[in-house]
Amino acid sequence: MLKDFFLGFVKIHILYHASREPIYGVELLEELGRHGYRLSPGTLYPTLHRLEKEGYLSVRKRVVDGKVRKYYTITEQGMVILDEARKKIAELVDEVLLDR
Repeated sequence: MLKDFFLGFVKIHILYHASREPIYGVELLEELGRHGYRLSPGTLYPTLHRLEKEGYLSVRKRVVDGKVRKYYTITEQGMVILDEARKKIAELVDEVLLDR
């Protein structure tokens, strides 16, 4: 069950980083690892594909060192979701951490 909760946080992280600059899978695995998330490629890549399919991310392929790398960027729809998530996060922090 804890994995389900963390996957929601991971999606928010992905949208956030994709709003800052184009990102790719290995880079995301490293960034998420810095935040304490230990994801396997088998979890990350289906999540990226799902976010793309749902219209929250767009993808552009580039050849890097002879290999095709997919770079993800947030879409307008993704920005709407990220902005809404920010509001919910602020509300949650106020309630859970500040209202003791």
